[in-house]
Amino acid sequence: MASARSDTHDGGAAAATAPAFTAHKILVAGGFGAGKTTLVGAISEVRPLQTEEALTTASIGLDDLSGVGRKTTTTVALDFGRITLGTRIVLYLFGMPGQERFSFMWDELAYGALGAVILADVRRLGDCFPSVNYFEKRRLPFIVAVNCFDDAPNYDPQEIRRALALDPGNPLVLCDARDVASVKNVLITLVETIASRRSSGSRRSGGRTAATRPAASGPAH
Repeated sequence: MASARSDTHDGGAAAATAPAFTAHKILVAGGFGAGKTTLVGAISEVRPLQTEEALTTASIGLDDLSGVGRKTTTTVALDFGRITLGTRIVLYLFGMPGQERFSFMWDELAYGALGAVILADVRRLGDCFPSVNYFEKRRLPFIVAVNCFDDAPNYDPQEIRRALALDPGNPLVLCDARDVASVKNVLITLVETIASRRSSGSRRSGGRTAATRPAASGPAH
């Protein structure tokens, strides 16, 4: 018992002298099948919490499987993971359900968030429009990460930016949601974007509505 008390005392002293870290809530959004669960699972340093359920006949007419025909599950609540960047920044990642029928949960998940990553799939680019519109209206900093699926066509990032009607202040990066280094680069880009906005004190202009974005499923060739 004496040893246990000593350990507690020493631990408290160490905690008092250890450098402080900051924890931030980050959202991972995007359309159905864009790779949100994969991204959170790839980067999380703890076992991720996932709320995946099997797709059944009940989703017929609700979940469009075009382009993601091999997908057999869907997130029905959220994904959760954690990653430490450097020695002072801890990010808590909350993956949001992609389908608009779950949009009633978005406000709850967005509460207290510092920023968001919107995953985009160029095969179904229109699926991420609701997320882009949502974060623009909330004036929440976000970046778009294009998940480069093996069978997806290649587009110039500037074409994708134009198709999404992104403001210059919203970075767009290419990524592989399965790759740890690629996902870490996405998160670092988001943190740098948030820090830049805070340091400059700039604020976004009014959000757009979905009507300003094309209904096409991908960029024009």
